[in-house]
Amino acid sequence: MSTETIAKPAPSRVNTRPITDDVLNAADFNDRIVGAYNDGSAELGLPADLSVARSLITAGSGALRDFSYIAPEIPLLNSDNCVACMACVTECPDTAILGKVVTKSKLDAELAAITDETERELYRKQFGKTTKFWNVYEKKGQEPGYFGIFIDPTKCKGCAECVEACGDHGALAMLKKETGTLPKFQKTFNFYRKMPETPKQYINDKLLTDMMLTDRSLLYVGGAGSCMGCGEATAIRMMLAATGFVYGKENIGIVNSTGCSTVYASTYPYNPYLVPWSNSLFENGPTYAMGVRARWDQMGWKDKKLWAFGGDGAMLDIGFQALSRLLMSGMNIKVLILDTQVYSNTGGQSSTGTFMGQNTKFSVHGKAISGKTERRKEIAQIAMMHPEVFVAQTSCAMTNHFYKSIMAANEFDGPAIVSVYTTCQPEHGVGDNMAMNQSKLAVDTRTFPVLIYDPRKGSKISERLSLQGNPANTEDFYVEPKTNEIYDFIMFARSEGRFAKHFDAQGNPSESLLASRQERLDNWRTLQELAGLR
Repeated sequence: MSTETIAKPAPSRVNTRPITDDVLNAADFNDRIVGAYNDGSAELGLPADLSVARSLITAGSGALRDFSYIAPEIPLLNSDNCVACMACVTECPDTAILGKVVTKSKLDAELAAITDETERELYRKQFGKTTKFWNVYEKKGQEPGYFGIFIDPTKCKGCAECVEACGDHGALAMLKKETGTLPKFQKTFNFYRKMPETPKQYINDKLLTDMMLTDRSLLYVGGAGSCMGCGEATAIRMMLAATGFVYGKENIGIVNSTGCSTVYASTYPYNPYLVPWSNSLFENGPTYAMGVRARWDQMGWKDKKLWAFGGDGAMLDIGFQALSRLLMSGMNIKVLILDTQVYSNTGGQSSTGTFMGQNTKFSVHGKAISGKTERRKEIAQIAMMHPEVFVAQTSCAMTNHFYKSIMAANEFDGPAIVSVYTTCQPEHGVGDNMAMNQSKLAVDTRTFPVLIYDPRKGSKISERLSLQGNPANTEDFYVEPKTNEIYDFIMFARSEGRFAKHFDAQGNPSESLLASRQERLDNWRTLQELAGLR
């Protein structure tokens, strides 16, 4: 549970020690408790106090955590190549890379006041003149803005996801850390903090990627103990950005089912959220959320947005009945399913969201059985069959589709599910920098189609269901026009370690993998039929 200023608990019958504000004060928590964990003295010096007893962690304490020792490399910006697309900022799972627009007059004045030429040049190199923020405004006769990208060395884990997201622009490359590297990066990040928030005139409300230029969207401060390049963390950051941009952090709450997200986001005493949250068990996250929603509604807080988080294990397996009950309740609760296709938190066991043929802890690929033999449970189709429920399947790699899904879910007056493909690098057998790439490939190959099912669009399923965003959505598969390469499940499986045993020495797929390809195609054809495309 997290809160910015922790409320006083009711008097205890056992512990009669007076409860005072300074005992549970957020500033005291950050200084005394987080400080002790940071300097290594917590285990020997900290008492078992009330905050520990009540599992309380202050909001955003993860901002005080230092990950600069994690990786040997850190991303370096070449501002001359930056086009201000914001892909690196959006895809970073750790809020370690941020963007800002500064007016010409403001930045020129700040740089002119710096007497040290080396230091002045260090800051100047962080900013560039982009078409988006310089040329367009200059042509309009308005003051142009410099666009800068800044890396927080204490939050960056060196996954290089930002470099992958930057792609052919070539504005980012990994730099080996040497003596003096981190102090320079800290200087430039301190300069970022010193500059004012991006002025409103540079933020286009219709261009959804601009949301993370605003402070109200940065509700996930980093400092979470997630794996390098974690696909889940990016999804959570983007969800909070879209919700915070429209409604503000005072109007958001989170109930989180047991899973990776409860561990990496609440490893005492570190918490990356600037919004209230509470952790629950695998099986009752949705039930817990229903209780919170009922109480909020009693208090007149009907307009506050409540999100229930859970993985495919929590929502498709052990907590599925609770989820179904939530959907039938009609309550205004939003559900974010972080679909990794395994129970990542407990060692990578298979779930009902696991793909056929996938090698997991509970469906090991051996001589007799080649991975998981069951078909995958499709939460989107199941959720659609509940009356008046908004449903979306989306991918962090498809920024506009993701943000539109979140915004529509928030606007919908009733239960809403947003299922997101979230790459789990250790369990999927892919590189730390590949979350975005693999998520996009999952969509392109029909492995995880994107969709939006909005009951407000009509009375028929075909009117409510949209498959826009999938390539060649009237065909069985997308075919690359230049190479005639078919984007199917075989292509997807070939790129990940969890399917490696299905390919022989010549690279031919197994019969089991071919059956899985057909199963994915059958699922896609069902969606096409429901959407009126077949």
